[in-house]
Amino acid sequence: MSDIKHDALLSPVGVRNLQAKNRIWMAPLTRSRATMPGNVPNEMMAEYYRQRSGAGVIIAEATPVTPWGHGYYATPGIHSDKQVEGWKPVTDAVHSRGGKIVLQLWHVGRVSNSALLPGNGQPVSSTDVISESMSYIDDTWTRAKNTAPRKLETDEIPGIVEEFRDGAQRAKDAGFDGVEIHGANSYLLDQFVRDGVNKRDDIYGGSIENRIRFPLMVADAVADVWKDEDGGASRVGYRISPLSEHKDVRDSDPEAVFRALAAGLGQRRLGFLHSVETWDRSTIDPRVATVLPAIVKSFKDAGGGLYIGNGDYTPEQADNAIVNGWADAIAFGKLWIPNPDLEKRIAMDGPYRKPEPETFYGGGAEGYINFEPLEVGASS
Repeated sequence: MSDIKHDALLSPVGVRNLQAKNRIWMAPLTRSRATMPGNVPNEMMAEYYRQRSGAGVIIAEATPVTPWGHGYYATPGIHSDKQVEGWKPVTDAVHSRGGKIVLQLWHVGRVSNSALLPGNGQPVSSTDVISESMSYIDDTWTRAKNTAPRKLETDEIPGIVEEFRDGAQRAKDAGFDGVEIHGANSYLLDQFVRDGVNKRDDIYGGSIENRIRFPLMVADAVADVWKDEDGGASRVGYRISPLSEHKDVRDSDPEAVFRALAAGLGQRRLGFLHSVETWDRSTIDPRVATVLPAIVKSFKDAGGGLYIGNGDYTPEQADNAIVNGWADAIAFGKLWIPNPDLEKRIAMDGPYRKPEPETFYGGGAEGYINFEPLEVGASS
């Protein structure tokens, strides 16, 4: 993974280590602070992202492209004009400090509850088998069981592709620097890729070619919106979690299916592939060391850009990953929450505040925008 292809999101650097600002990305973090009803971004969110604009690239929180794509209360959307207007102060705030921000385009599929969907409708998926996940459905922040989904008809899938296209265009209209397609963590696109949950017998099920068809259709639609002058899509990324397993969301041969998907994404010359390698680096799956390089090689050999590593990295582990060519950049997640000036703290070797999970979802400024910067006089 040592060859680095700089795309429109990253400027070249002379030193290959984590201290280079553009190697430290901010991973998408659901924080459930959107204004309800309407799932509209707001001024508090603009301040939150402004504070963290020292990241090389911010990947903004997962954002549904359709009202049918929501799976948690108070997550912002990108499917209405009001939402676009709500996002504009966010992108302006990040750009005012020289930062870059891309939006993660999301559809949760069956990981939802009817209380979150139009007309209390059914979630949709590759299957009619209920997800065993649970969702926040209101401001009591208690989890509710997911609703049994409806299996999508073959002729419905192109319509969802167009919803991703619309979300990509709305993200551009809102001033984002690019987008990331959410194809990880057991959500809709992942529900089609993995044979543990996809038992379809149409053109979207069965063979690997069929199971990656829908995600690649989405990639085509999104890339078309963000197309470069040379025909590439350097401002489009795709997120995967090839070795994560949740109940039936698993695959009998994750290396084979994700290598094929990565090759297809690379052929479309996407700017980056972003992988959740693990949720806990102390118990990391031993397959990561062989499966991930094979997937990334497929992506890059086919014409894809950067590989962004993600997965419970410490700054020291991340630096080692960069120096040894494992990744082109590292996306930190929870560490950004209590450390909005994380890039400065990494440069100074700490100290780091510890995340407080009780403040992650919902609420107000506490645990969101109330953190003091490391240096006296620095912008917060």
